[in-house]
Amino acid sequence: MAAYRTEDIRNIALVGHSACGKTTLVEALLYQSGIRSTLGSVEKGDTVSDFDPQEQRHQHSLNASLIGLDYQGCHINLIDTPGDPDLVGRTLSVLPAVETVAMVINAQSGIETMTRRLMEQVISHRMACILILNKIDTAPAHLQTGLEEIQTLVGPECLPINLPAEGASRIIDCFNRDSGETDFFSVAKAHTALLDQVVEVDEAMMEHYLEKGSITAEQLHAPFETALREGHLIPVCFTSARTGAGIQELLDIFVNLAPNPREGTPHIFVKGYGETTQRLLALPEADKPVLAHVFKVEYDPFVGKMGTMRIHRGTIRKGHQLLIDEGEKAFKVSHLFRLQGKEHLEMAEAIPGDICAVAKVEDLHLDAILHGSHEEDEVHAEPMDYPIPLAGLALEPQSRSDQQKVSDVLHKLVAEDPCLRIEHDIAANETVLRGLGEYHLRMVLEKMDDRYHVRVATHPPSIPYRETITRAAQGHHRHKKQTGGAGQFGEVFLEVEPLARGAGFEFMNKVTGGAIPSQFIPAVEKGVRQALESGAIAGYPLQDLRVTVTDGKYHPVDSKEIAFIIAGRKAFLDAVIKAAPIVLEPLVNLEVAAPNSNMGDITGDLAARRARINQTTPHADGQVVIIAQAPLAELSDYASRLKSLTGGAGAYSMEFSHYEPTLANAQKELVARYRAG
Repeated sequence: MAAYRTEDIRNIALVGHSACGKTTLVEALLYQSGIRSTLGSVEKGDTVSDFDPQEQRHQHSLNASLIGLDYQGCHINLIDTPGDPDLVGRTLSVLPAVETVAMVINAQSGIETMTRRLMEQVISHRMACILILNKIDTAPAHLQTGLEEIQTLVGPECLPINLPAEGASRIIDCFNRDSGETDFFSVAKAHTALLDQVVEVDEAMMEHYLEKGSITAEQLHAPFETALREGHLIPVCFTSARTGAGIQELLDIFVNLAPNPREGTPHIFVKGYGETTQRLLALPEADKPVLAHVFKVEYDPFVGKMGTMRIHRGTIRKGHQLLIDEGEKAFKVSHLFRLQGKEHLEMAEAIPGDICAVAKVEDLHLDAILHGSHEEDEVHAEPMDYPIPLAGLALEPQSRSDQQKVSDVLHKLVAEDPCLRIEHDIAANETVLRGLGEYHLRMVLEKMDDRYHVRVATHPPSIPYRETITRAAQGHHRHKKQTGGAGQFGEVFLEVEPLARGAGFEFMNKVTGGAIPSQFIPAVEKGVRQALESGAIAGYPLQDLRVTVTDGKYHPVDSKEIAFIIAGRKAFLDAVIKAAPIVLEPLVNLEVAAPNSNMGDITGDLAARRARINQTTPHADGQVVIIAQAPLAELSDYASRLKSLTGGAGAYSMEFSHYEPTLANAQKELVARYRAG
């Protein structure tokens, strides 16, 4: 049996912008709880979570890492996550595994790019959130300003649960205490604000509070959990991982106030597909069939492919038989691990609410559902809203003999990272690796070299343009082929019409009277989809249109599937050419952080790149954040340009926004290049 119950588990993801001190904070928590006898250091490369040589070399977390600690009868699963915006996918993937998100903020820098993005995700998924203002020893005079900035940018529900005192050298609890002085204002004021906020979610408790004028911590526990789940309260606490100030208090908050798996917002799965889908609440019941969600996949050099999973229901024991996804694949749990950084500790069983790992299961993948009953064959997780990877590098193996090895390694890397993609551009004859930014791709190439000893040549890839139509039109084609034997015959009439930008593709069948037998309609659609992929005027995929098959003819002997594939493709191209086709270019949302003194140079450079500046926000630390939209085609050299403009002090991130028609002269050039090729 496990040494603890589901009620004793706390699952907490430490997230935040790069350099806010998450990894050092984990070390301080391990030291304070007695798990480690000495404090690990990022600079020395001896921390529990940043164990990969690549992480130690760069002194930054590049992957999510699971660390456990036992404290006051509770087992706390901490997940240390990357903080660079380019690696946000590896951070978002762990959110379905936890009840509480601990958002770590650098007291010197305030709320940064990654923090804002993650807060949007936390709020949209209604997750309990705790804000940790870390590194308070480096900016004791600015902590009140930092708290006010948090309340302005996030909301008035962000209230301090403790406050720094004596120049940020120690922390005073404001939840259980109602008197005392701090560096800002009185404990009584903070205590009253917390009580007022918490009791608002429980009418009976509010009446009791108004009548009696006081309330105990035990009475507050249930409404406190409700306020956290509903986002009605976001506690703010203060720490210094370097000096240890606030670390004991943070541990107490995790144990006494953070929700356990029975108290957190229930995790929602989806059962079925299409119009028959049902929402399934996976309650942490030990005696029900197993339901677990794989939120991380990695290829460990010692144990092979390993999946880290959150158990939402049931108990997993060594020797159990588990099914994957649709139940077509099953495997025996030969090894069950508790992860402690790079250490794999064997477990006999794992209970609902816990996080563990299984190894040497090749069919595992990110977001896989593991279950113990065929009743869950159609259960799947609600997908996270990952940003679309747009930054790209075209890869060329150094020799023909390396092609298969490069392909194998790329597929392993893509399996580990939800924001990494491989594209094969047939028109340009390119294999393109796409990620969220230059740093993301650089780390991937470095990992290919370090771990797999594979090197590739790179060059900028072709821009992922798209094609669409601007008006409705009709198309027709008769395919007739007579040879010495059986012939081929198929005739198709269809209509095309534009859809709203981003709507994708729709195929409709309005053939009546059996003009085209129903068994040939899929062949027509197949032909249309072939033309969609290859494009009509510039060789780029077509999107945002509807195709309706209206009529046709067939021959009882000569009509075959291939005939209607050809007829469908050519009828579609006939219609598209008549429908005023255009080329679309991708636009990205761009966020640039740089010194305020460089703002003029940056905005001028962006304007020259056809960017639209939407917002500029100065920060107290002398930085400015510029939010803009720009065509991806104009940003191929932006990393080096920004470095030149800011002397290396600027940083940027981008994510896909939408497609818009490209400039007329650019379209003319793309069409001419396609025809010449």
